[in-house]
Amino acid sequence: MSEFVSVADAGSLPPGRGRTVHANGRTFALWNLEGEFFCLDDTCPHRGGPLGAGTLEDGFVCCPLHGWGFDVRTGACRERPDKPVNCYPTRIIDGQVQVRV
Repeated sequence: MSEFVSVADAGSLPPGRGRTVHANGRTFALWNLEGEFFCLDDTCPHRGGPLGAGTLEDGFVCCPLHGWGFDVRTGACRERPDKPVNCYPTRIIDGQVQVRV
């Protein structure tokens, strides 16, 4: 059964920034795209790079290891459409970003 879990203070992640967060023993990449929060699996399927440590360019988080880009809204991979990452719903409750895991 999935549930929403608080992973970050919404004010601590400005637009255009991301980070790795942890919930229920799992690791996720949380990104703020123009004030809207998106959550992906943190591990790039190419070589396991941490997507939370990547950079955001035009709505795509670029893996810090080899540059594969993933759409933060859908998880689609720009370089390899057959290698998407999972996305997870987010919401803001009392200033906390919550992820459904």
